[in-house]
Amino acid sequence: MQQRLENPYRGQGIAGLAPVPIGSAQGPAQLLALCPAHGETPLLSLPDLAQAAGVAALYVKDERGRMGLGSFKALGAAYAIARLAAQAVQGANWARALAGRVFVTASAGNHGLSVAAGARVFGAQAVIYLSETVPADFATRLQGFGAQVVRAGATYEASMQAAADAAAAAGHTLLSDSSWPGYDDLPLRVMEGYVQMAAEAARQMPQAPTHILLQAGVGGLAGAVAAHARMVWGDGPQIIVVEPDAAPALIESIRAGAIITTQGPVSDMGRLDCKTPSMIALAGLSRDADVFVTLSDAEVHGAIARMAALGLATSPSGGAGVAALLAGLDLGAEARVLAFVSEGPVA
Repeated sequence: MQQRLENPYRGQGIAGLAPVPIGSAQGPAQLLALCPAHGETPLLSLPDLAQAAGVAALYVKDERGRMGLGSFKALGAAYAIARLAAQAVQGANWARALAGRVFVTASAGNHGLSVAAGARVFGAQAVIYLSETVPADFATRLQGFGAQVVRAGATYEASMQAAADAAAAAGHTLLSDSSWPGYDDLPLRVMEGYVQMAAEAARQMPQAPTHILLQAGVGGLAGAVAAHARMVWGDGPQIIVVEPDAAPALIESIRAGAIITTQGPVSDMGRLDCKTPSMIALAGLSRDADVFVTLSDAEVHGAIARMAALGLATSPSGGAGVAALLAGLDLGAEARVLAFVSEGPVA
Protein backbone atom coordinates (compact mmCIF):
# COMPACT_ATOMS: atom_id res chain seq x y z
CA MET A 1 0.00 0.00 0.00
CA GLN A 2 1.22 3.52 -0.83
CA GLN A 3 -0.94 5.75 1.41
CA ARG A 4 -3.48 5.13 4.16
CA LEU A 5 -5.74 7.79 5.69
CA GLU A 6 -8.33 7.38 8.44
CA ASN A 7 -11.40 9.46 7.60
CA PRO A 8 -11.77 12.30 10.13
CA TYR A 9 -15.25 13.15 8.79
CA ARG A 10 -16.78 9.70 9.31
CA GLY A 11 -20.40 9.93 10.39
CA GLN A 12 -21.04 13.56 9.48
CA GLY A 13 -19.23 14.20 6.20
CA ILE A 14 -17.46 17.29 4.91
CA ALA A 15 -19.59 20.34 5.66
CA GLY A 16 -21.09 22.13 2.68
CA LEU A 17 -20.98 19.23 0.21
CA ALA A 18 -24.37 18.13 -1.12
CA PRO A 19 -26.25 16.14 -2.23
CA VAL A 20 -25.21 12.77 -0.81
CA PRO A 21 -25.79 9.51 -2.73
CA ILE A 22 -29.19 7.82 -2.64
CA GLY A 23 -28.97 4.60 -0.61
CA SER A 24 -32.20 2.91 -1.67
CA ALA A 25 -32.42 0.63 -4.73
CA GLN A 26 -36.22 0.92 -5.02
CA GLY A 27 -36.17 3.19 -8.07
CA PRO A 28 -33.69 1.14 -10.11
CA ALA A 29 -35.40 -2.13 -9.16
CA GLN A 30 -38.75 -0.91 -10.47
CA LEU A 31 -37.38 0.09 -13.87
CA LEU A 32 -35.01 -2.87 -14.20
CA ALA A 33 -37.96 -5.20 -13.70
CA LEU A 34 -39.16 -3.99 -17.12
CA CYS A 35 -35.83 -4.68 -18.82
CA PRO A 36 -35.43 -8.11 -20.49
CA ALA A 37 -31.63 -7.84 -20.33
CA HIS A 38 -31.61 -7.44 -16.56
CA GLY A 39 -30.51 -10.25 -14.27
CA GLU A 40 -28.63 -10.44 -10.99
CA THR A 41 -24.89 -10.94 -11.19
CA PRO A 42 -23.31 -13.61 -8.97
CA LEU A 43 -21.58 -13.27 -5.62
CA LEU A 44 -18.52 -15.52 -5.55
CA SER A 45 -16.74 -17.01 -2.56
CA LEU A 46 -12.94 -17.08 -3.02
CA PRO A 47 -11.44 -19.21 -0.24
CA ASP A 48 -8.01 -19.48 -1.88
CA LEU A 49 -7.55 -15.73 -2.02
CA ALA A 50 -9.04 -15.35 1.45
CA GLN A 51 -6.41 -17.73 2.80
CA ALA A 52 -3.65 -15.89 0.94
CA ALA A 53 -4.83 -12.60 2.45
CA GLY A 54 -5.14 -14.01 5.95
CA VAL A 55 -8.89 -13.42 6.31
CA ALA A 56 -11.75 -15.76 7.16
CA ALA A 57 -13.75 -15.20 3.97
CA LEU A 58 -13.66 -13.18 0.75
CA TYR A 59 -16.83 -12.60 -1.26
CA VAL A 60 -16.67 -10.89 -4.64
CA LYS A 61 -19.61 -9.42 -6.53
CA ASP A 62 -18.86 -10.28 -10.15
CA GLU A 63 -20.05 -7.54 -12.51
CA ARG A 64 -18.32 -8.82 -15.64
CA GLY A 65 -21.56 -10.05 -17.20
CA ARG A 66 -23.86 -7.20 -16.23
CA MET A 67 -26.59 -6.79 -18.89
CA GLY A 68 -24.25 -7.88 -21.66
CA LEU A 69 -22.13 -4.73 -21.32
CA GLY A 70 -19.40 -6.22 -19.15
CA SER A 71 -19.41 -3.68 -16.32
CA PHE A 72 -21.41 -2.38 -13.36
CA LYS A 73 -21.77 0.89 -15.27
CA ALA A 74 -24.53 -0.73 -17.30
CA LEU A 75 -26.71 0.12 -14.29
CA GLY A 76 -25.87 3.82 -14.18
CA ALA A 77 -26.39 6.05 -17.20
CA ALA A 78 -28.90 3.64 -18.74
CA TYR A 79 -31.00 3.94 -15.59
CA ALA A 80 -30.79 7.75 -15.65
CA ILE A 81 -31.92 7.71 -19.28
CA ALA A 82 -34.70 5.21 -18.50
CA ARG A 83 -36.05 7.56 -15.81
CA LEU A 84 -36.25 10.35 -18.39
CA ALA A 85 -37.97 7.97 -20.81
CA ALA A 86 -40.52 6.96 -18.18
CA GLN A 87 -41.38 10.64 -17.70
CA ALA A 88 -41.67 11.28 -21.44
CA VAL A 89 -43.21 8.08 -22.81
CA GLN A 90 -46.55 8.39 -24.57
CA GLY A 91 -48.62 5.21 -24.56
CA ALA A 92 -46.42 2.15 -24.98
CA ASN A 93 -43.93 3.59 -27.47
CA TRP A 94 -40.84 3.25 -25.28
CA ALA A 95 -38.60 2.87 -28.34
CA ARG A 96 -39.35 6.47 -29.36
CA ALA A 97 -39.76 7.98 -25.91
CA LEU A 98 -36.64 10.15 -26.23
CA ALA A 99 -36.52 10.63 -30.00
CA GLY A 100 -34.69 13.84 -30.82
CA ARG A 101 -32.72 13.94 -27.56
CA VAL A 102 -28.93 13.88 -27.71
CA PHE A 103 -26.91 12.76 -24.70
CA VAL A 104 -23.29 13.87 -24.49
CA THR A 105 -20.70 12.52 -22.09
CA ALA A 106 -17.03 11.87 -21.51
CA SER A 107 -15.94 8.37 -20.64
CA ALA A 108 -13.00 6.14 -19.95
CA GLY A 109 -15.06 3.42 -21.65
CA ASN A 110 -17.77 1.74 -19.61
CA HIS A 111 -19.88 4.78 -18.72
CA GLY A 112 -19.98 5.63 -22.41
CA LEU A 113 -21.30 2.17 -23.22
CA SER A 114 -24.13 2.65 -20.73
CA VAL A 115 -25.01 6.04 -22.25
CA ALA A 116 -24.89 4.63 -25.77
CA ALA A 117 -26.98 1.58 -24.92
CA GLY A 118 -29.57 3.56 -22.98
CA ALA A 119 -29.89 6.19 -25.69
CA ARG A 120 -30.37 3.55 -28.39
CA VAL A 121 -33.11 1.72 -26.46
CA PHE A 122 -35.24 4.85 -26.13
CA GLY A 123 -34.65 6.39 -29.55
CA ALA A 124 -32.10 9.04 -28.55
CA GLN A 125 -28.60 9.73 -29.83
CA ALA A 126 -25.30 9.54 -27.93
CA VAL A 127 -22.08 11.47 -28.44
CA ILE A 128 -19.17 10.11 -26.40
CA TYR A 129 -15.94 12.05 -25.83
CA LEU A 130 -12.84 9.93 -25.22
CA SER A 131 -9.37 11.02 -24.22
CA GLU A 132 -6.36 9.89 -26.22
CA THR A 133 -5.55 7.21 -23.61
CA VAL A 134 -8.81 5.26 -24.01
CA PRO A 135 -8.17 2.07 -26.03
CA ALA A 136 -9.39 1.96 -29.63
CA ASP A 137 -11.47 -1.15 -28.85
CA PHE A 138 -13.76 0.95 -26.66
CA ALA A 139 -14.36 3.42 -29.48
CA THR A 140 -15.30 0.53 -31.75
CA ARG A 141 -17.71 -0.91 -29.18
CA LEU A 142 -19.34 2.48 -28.69
CA GLN A 143 -19.84 2.89 -32.41
CA GLY A 144 -21.41 -0.56 -32.46
CA PHE A 145 -24.14 0.84 -30.20
CA GLY A 146 -24.74 3.70 -32.61
CA ALA A 147 -22.80 6.35 -30.69
CA GLN A 148 -20.76 9.11 -32.26
CA VAL A 149 -17.22 9.04 -30.84
CA VAL A 150 -15.10 12.18 -30.50
CA ARG A 151 -11.48 12.14 -29.35
CA ALA A 152 -10.56 15.12 -27.17
CA GLY A 153 -7.65 15.75 -24.83
CA ALA A 154 -4.91 13.74 -23.19
CA THR A 155 -6.80 13.06 -19.95
CA TYR A 156 -10.26 12.11 -18.77
CA GLU A 157 -10.66 15.60 -17.28
CA ALA A 158 -9.87 17.21 -20.64
CA SER A 159 -12.41 15.02 -22.45
CA MET A 160 -14.99 15.85 -19.78
CA GLN A 161 -14.49 19.57 -20.30
CA ALA A 162 -14.80 19.12 -24.06
CA ALA A 163 -18.04 17.17 -23.62
CA ALA A 164 -19.50 19.80 -21.29
CA ASP A 165 -18.58 22.60 -23.68
CA ALA A 166 -20.05 20.77 -26.68
CA ALA A 167 -23.30 19.94 -24.87
CA ALA A 168 -23.76 23.54 -23.73
CA ALA A 169 -23.04 24.93 -27.19
CA ALA A 170 -25.52 22.62 -28.93
CA GLY A 171 -28.23 22.57 -26.27
CA HIS A 172 -27.79 18.84 -25.73
CA THR A 173 -28.03 16.89 -22.46
CA LEU A 174 -24.76 16.37 -20.59
CA LEU A 175 -24.86 13.00 -18.83
CA SER A 176 -21.70 12.72 -16.75
CA ASP A 177 -20.90 10.10 -14.15
CA SER A 178 -19.16 12.82 -12.15
CA SER A 179 -20.67 15.87 -10.47
CA TRP A 180 -19.61 19.37 -9.45
CA PRO A 181 -21.24 22.48 -8.00
CA GLY A 182 -24.23 23.35 -10.17
CA TYR A 183 -24.33 19.95 -11.88
CA ASP A 184 -25.66 17.12 -9.77
CA ASP A 185 -29.15 15.91 -10.77
CA LEU A 186 -28.30 13.41 -13.52
CA PRO A 187 -25.07 12.19 -11.85
CA LEU A 188 -27.13 11.54 -8.70
CA ARG A 189 -29.40 9.28 -10.77
CA VAL A 190 -26.43 7.54 -12.40
CA MET A 191 -25.14 6.66 -8.93
CA GLU A 192 -28.63 5.61 -7.86
CA GLY A 193 -28.53 2.99 -10.61
CA TYR A 194 -25.34 1.54 -9.13
CA VAL A 195 -27.17 0.91 -5.86
CA GLN A 196 -28.89 -2.05 -7.52
CA MET A 197 -25.54 -3.87 -7.46
CA ALA A 198 -25.10 -3.12 -3.77
CA ALA A 199 -28.62 -4.29 -2.96
CA GLU A 200 -28.03 -7.59 -4.75
CA ALA A 201 -24.78 -8.12 -2.88
CA ALA A 202 -26.47 -7.41 0.45
CA ARG A 203 -29.13 -10.04 -0.28
CA GLN A 204 -26.58 -12.56 -1.47
CA MET A 205 -24.13 -12.27 1.44
CA PRO A 206 -24.52 -15.20 3.86
CA GLN A 207 -23.88 -12.79 6.74
CA ALA A 208 -22.89 -9.17 7.12
CA PRO A 209 -19.32 -8.37 6.05
CA THR A 210 -16.86 -6.96 8.53
CA HIS A 211 -15.02 -5.07 5.76
CA ILE A 212 -16.02 -3.71 2.33
CA LEU A 213 -13.36 -2.83 -0.27
CA LEU A 214 -14.40 -0.31 -2.91
CA GLN A 215 -12.23 0.86 -5.80
CA ALA A 216 -12.74 4.45 -6.89
CA GLY A 217 -12.10 6.77 -9.80
CA VAL A 218 -14.42 9.76 -9.47
CA GLY A 219 -16.07 7.68 -6.73
CA GLY A 220 -19.47 6.73 -8.15
CA LEU A 221 -19.32 2.99 -7.42
CA ALA A 222 -17.78 3.53 -3.99
CA GLY A 223 -20.22 6.26 -2.97
CA ALA A 224 -23.30 4.31 -4.06
CA VAL A 225 -22.27 1.03 -2.44
CA ALA A 226 -21.19 2.73 0.78
CA ALA A 227 -24.52 4.55 1.09
CA HIS A 228 -26.48 1.32 0.70
CA ALA A 229 -24.15 -0.58 3.02
CA ARG A 230 -24.72 1.94 5.79
CA MET A 231 -28.47 1.75 5.23
CA VAL A 232 -28.47 -2.07 5.47
CA TRP A 233 -25.67 -2.82 7.94
CA GLY A 234 -25.23 0.44 9.83
CA ASP A 235 -21.82 1.17 11.30
CA GLY A 236 -20.78 -2.49 11.43
CA PRO A 237 -18.61 -2.95 8.33
CA GLN A 238 -15.40 -1.02 7.91
CA ILE A 239 -15.53 0.58 4.45
CA ILE A 240 -12.17 1.00 2.73
CA VAL A 241 -11.83 3.07 -0.48
CA VAL A 242 -9.02 2.15 -2.89
CA GLU A 243 -7.51 4.56 -5.46
CA PRO A 244 -4.50 4.46 -7.80
CA ASP A 245 -1.49 6.19 -6.32
CA ALA A 246 -1.33 8.17 -9.59
CA ALA A 247 -4.84 9.57 -9.02
CA PRO A 248 -5.44 10.04 -5.28
CA ALA A 249 -8.35 12.44 -5.79
CA LEU A 250 -10.52 11.22 -2.92
CA ILE A 251 -7.78 10.73 -0.35
CA GLU A 252 -6.36 14.20 -1.02
CA SER A 253 -9.82 15.77 -0.94
CA ILE A 254 -10.50 14.09 2.41
CA ARG A 255 -7.15 15.34 3.68
CA ALA A 256 -7.99 18.89 2.55
CA GLY A 257 -11.67 18.82 3.53
CA ALA A 258 -12.66 20.06 0.06
CA ILE A 259 -12.70 18.96 -3.59
CA ILE A 260 -9.08 18.76 -4.79
CA THR A 261 -7.74 18.18 -8.29
CA THR A 262 -4.60 16.07 -8.13
CA GLN A 263 -1.69 15.61 -10.50
CA GLY A 264 0.10 12.42 -11.48
CA PRO A 265 1.19 10.11 -14.28
CA VAL A 266 -1.18 7.92 -16.27
CA SER A 267 -2.18 4.84 -14.29
CA ASP A 268 -2.72 1.35 -15.68
CA MET A 269 -5.96 1.43 -13.69
CA GLY A 270 -7.45 3.43 -16.54
CA ARG A 271 -11.08 3.62 -15.44
CA LEU A 272 -9.90 4.74 -11.99
CA ASP A 273 -7.38 7.27 -13.33
CA CYS A 274 -9.48 10.32 -12.44
CA LYS A 275 -7.74 13.32 -10.92
CA THR A 276 -10.84 15.11 -9.56
CA PRO A 277 -13.55 13.40 -7.50
CA SER A 278 -17.28 13.62 -8.03
CA MET A 279 -18.83 16.07 -5.58
CA ILE A 280 -21.69 13.69 -4.73
CA ALA A 281 -19.33 10.75 -4.22
CA LEU A 282 -17.02 12.80 -2.01
CA ALA A 283 -19.97 14.04 0.04
CA GLY A 284 -21.17 10.49 0.63
CA LEU A 285 -17.79 8.87 1.19
CA SER A 286 -16.67 11.57 3.61
CA ARG A 287 -19.68 10.50 5.69
CA ASP A 288 -19.66 6.73 5.08
CA ALA A 289 -16.09 5.52 4.46
CA ASP A 290 -13.69 4.68 7.26
CA VAL A 291 -10.34 4.47 5.48
CA PHE A 292 -8.83 5.63 2.17
CA VAL A 293 -5.81 3.87 0.66
CA THR A 294 -3.83 4.09 -2.57
CA LEU A 295 -2.42 1.27 -4.66
CA SER A 296 0.44 1.09 -7.17
CA ASP A 297 0.17 -0.34 -10.68
CA ALA A 298 2.67 -3.06 -9.73
CA GLU A 299 0.54 -4.14 -6.78
CA VAL A 300 -2.62 -4.38 -8.85
CA HIS A 301 -0.97 -6.32 -11.70
CA GLY A 302 0.25 -9.01 -9.33
CA ALA A 303 -3.23 -9.38 -7.86
CA ILE A 304 -5.14 -9.63 -11.12
CA ALA A 305 -2.74 -12.32 -12.35
CA ARG A 306 -3.65 -14.37 -9.29
CA MET A 307 -7.34 -13.72 -9.88
CA ALA A 308 -7.07 -14.77 -13.53
CA ALA A 309 -5.44 -18.04 -12.47
CA LEU A 310 -8.60 -18.76 -10.47
CA GLY A 311 -10.85 -18.05 -13.46
CA LEU A 312 -11.72 -14.48 -12.43
CA ALA A 313 -10.08 -12.51 -15.22
CA THR A 314 -10.48 -8.76 -14.89
CA SER A 315 -8.69 -5.49 -15.59
CA PRO A 316 -6.46 -3.48 -13.25
CA SER A 317 -9.44 -1.21 -12.62
CA GLY A 318 -11.88 -4.05 -12.05
CA GLY A 319 -9.65 -5.89 -9.59
CA ALA A 320 -8.28 -2.96 -7.59
CA GLY A 321 -10.37 -3.63 -4.49
CA VAL A 322 -9.23 -7.25 -4.23
CA ALA A 323 -5.69 -6.13 -5.07
CA ALA A 324 -5.63 -3.87 -2.01
CA LEU A 325 -6.44 -6.85 0.18
CA LEU A 326 -3.65 -8.92 -1.36
CA ALA A 327 -1.21 -6.01 -1.16
CA GLY A 328 -1.06 -6.15 2.61
CA LEU A 329 -4.21 -4.75 4.22
CA ASP A 330 -4.18 -6.33 7.66
CA LEU A 331 -7.87 -6.93 8.39
CA GLY A 332 -7.47 -9.77 10.87
CA ALA A 333 -8.04 -13.51 10.74
CA GLU A 334 -11.77 -13.19 11.50
CA ALA A 335 -12.50 -10.69 8.72
CA ARG A 336 -15.35 -11.36 6.27
CA VAL A 337 -14.58 -9.21 3.25
CA LEU A 338 -16.90 -8.02 0.48
CA ALA A 339 -15.28 -6.71 -2.72
CA PHE A 340 -16.37 -5.99 -6.28
CA VAL A 341 -14.95 -7.06 -9.63
CA SER A 342 -16.37 -4.20 -11.59
CA GLU A 343 -15.53 -5.15 -15.18
CA GLY A 344 -14.11 -7.79 -17.46
CA PRO A 345 -10.51 -8.18 -18.65
CA VAL A 346 -10.25 -5.15 -20.88
CA ALA A 347 -7.05 -3.25 -21.63
